[in-house]
Amino acid sequence: MDETLMDIGAHVAGALADTGLTWSLDHDELNIVTEAAHIVQVLRFLRDDATCRFCCLIDISGVDYPERERRFDVVYHLLSPYQNCRVRVKLATDEESPVPSAVDVFPAANWYEREVFDLYGVRFTGHPDLRRILTDYGFSGHPLRKDFPTTGYVEVRYDDEKKRVVYEPVKLVQEFRSFDYLSPWQGPDDPLPGDEKAGQ
Repeated sequence: MDETLMDIGAHVAGALADTGLTWSLDHDELNIVTEAAHIVQVLRFLRDDATCRFCCLIDISGVDYPERERRFDVVYHLLSPYQNCRVRVKLATDEESPVPSAVDVFPAANWYEREVFDLYGVRFTGHPDLRRILTDYGFSGHPLRKDFPTTGYVEVRYDDEKKRVVYEPVKLVQEFRSFDYLSPWQGPDDPLPGDEKAGQ
């Protein structure tokens, strides 16, 4: 498998030398890194080239590295049933720079790109219907960003008096508490299995 992946990596790098892409083999997986401006060209080549034939788009996901200048990675996973192997294509972008949509190459990219937009805020130019797909209509923020609060910004509940769903700012009802797990009012008095060995 390693030889096949190495051959594919070298073939792709040679054929698309003008894009400046790089490739590596990590943990028996082929990784290709390219720039956002060339992503459609790279994906089309991987799909159409007779040596590659990566005809199945498995997934598009995002990764957030807030400490980097270009904080987001957009990651494409492709499968070639003909070669019986997979490839991962990555690119880096920031909050302001859009990524060209891959919908023209892989129609299945439609909902994957909407998901990356919804959860990370990465925009895709040329997408036919770029709107949220997992969060609510009036949702504020992007929940998989590392700087998104774990409690969210608003909570949703049904109000019996108003007879409708209402959105309210999150209110934490208690301060952070430090629990003393050795106090007698918490936990069982019976020894847990394996505790009898601790005193020996």
